[in-house]
Amino acid sequence: MARTVLRDKTATKPGDRVFGKPPLSVLGRVLAMLLAFAAMVGFAVVLARLTLEPSAASVALTHSNLRPGDSIRAYLAQPASLDTVKQLGGNIVMGVPFGVLLPVLVPRTRGLARVAVVTALVMLLVELVQGALIIGRTFDIDDVLLNTTGALLGYLLIGRRLGRAVHPRRRPWWHRFTKRPVTADDRAE
Repeated sequence: MARTVLRDKTATKPGDRVFGKPPLSVLGRVLAMLLAFAAMVGFAVVLARLTLEPSAASVALTHSNLRPGDSIRAYLAQPASLDTVKQLGGNIVMGVPFGVLLPVLVPRTRGLARVAVVTALVMLLVELVQGALIIGRTFDIDDVLLNTTGALLGYLLIGRRLGRAVHPRRRPWWHRFTKRPVTADDRAE
């Protein structure tokens, strides 16, 4: 069986494995990571500000919620739809930056499951601190679920492509020491 060897004209050196687009320059990667870091710090400040102050919309629901879906159903049952949109939509939107920025800052977090796990752990920590230290705020598992949903949406819409642009896929480390050219079979992986 003959193998077709395809030359990748965009690769900068033999070990690079780039699919159709030239990799960002080192300066471009550094700038992208610095911008992502600044955005993550800004997001952390906004997150802290939003979660470490009592919420007027959640005063009626100031009990801990350990059962998934309970507070979502309670907000959906409220006659005031503005509070529902603010709470449910706000929690989804609050998770989007994680899905966009995590793959840029930490390439090992690329992948739907990894983004979900990291976001869920961070938001779980935020909810635990919020429930233990902030008067008028409590732990709500639905907030963790909604934030994680937002992160997954952010990852699928933007984060996946952005992470690959800043950190392109490379051949496995053991292939970097061989002089075997990239083949069509390698590209299918």
